[in-house]
Amino acid sequence: MRAAGYIRVSTDKQASQGLSLEAQEAKIIAMCTVRGDALVDVVIDEESAKPGSLKRPGVQKLIGMIEGGKIQTVIICKLDRLTRSVRDLSDLLEVFEKHNVALVSVEEYLDTKSASGRLIINIMTVVSQWEREVIGERTQAVMDFKKSRGERLGNIPYGFRDDGTGKLVEDDDEQEVLKAIRVLRANDPSFTGRSMSCIADHLNDIGLKTRRGGKWRREYVSRILRKSA
Repeated sequence: MRAAGYIRVSTDKQASQGLSLEAQEAKIIAMCTVRGDALVDVVIDEESAKPGSLKRPGVQKLIGMIEGGKIQTVIICKLDRLTRSVRDLSDLLEVFEKHNVALVSVEEYLDTKSASGRLIINIMTVVSQWEREVIGERTQAVMDFKKSRGERLGNIPYGFRDDGTGKLVEDDDEQEVLKAIRVLRANDPSFTGRSMSCIADHLNDIGLKTRRGGKWRREYVSRILRKSA
């Protein structure tokens, strides 16, 4: 049987947990040896496996090999290396089944050539999806609670500071800079309608610094105006 391996790693943490590209490839090669498959290629992706991301170059190459009849088996180190979405997995399994290609996962000991393998893989992905949704709901509930108490969420917007209790209060110095930016953008004839670079250059010329003490840039001015609108 001709087989293709698929590997993906997206974070340093995953690499440190034994999911580096090299570690995944070694496990796939070992599985091919055990099964007696001929490994024709190892497809590599270094992009996120977030839901709806089946347009990843590696996945598309893999699908092309399947549809072209070049392989009969796809071997992965772990199911979440391929996808973390129930919907995406379902779409992939339809492609696999249509072309009589098996999906083999090393760490989960799964092989979709068998009925039990297909059942287990679907149960596992549904449970994983449920766990992620529960975590998302809990996170949102905490954020909503903090927001109801007026506590800060995320980064501190320009013009404000944390008063030490998690609440935002105006920062006098930054409010003055913010006011100057708005005036330059809206009222000064030499700046109205012109690029943010002009405003950034002017702020640098008069000696004003960013929050971190650096020079102003067009992107920073634009972001401040957009978020303070």
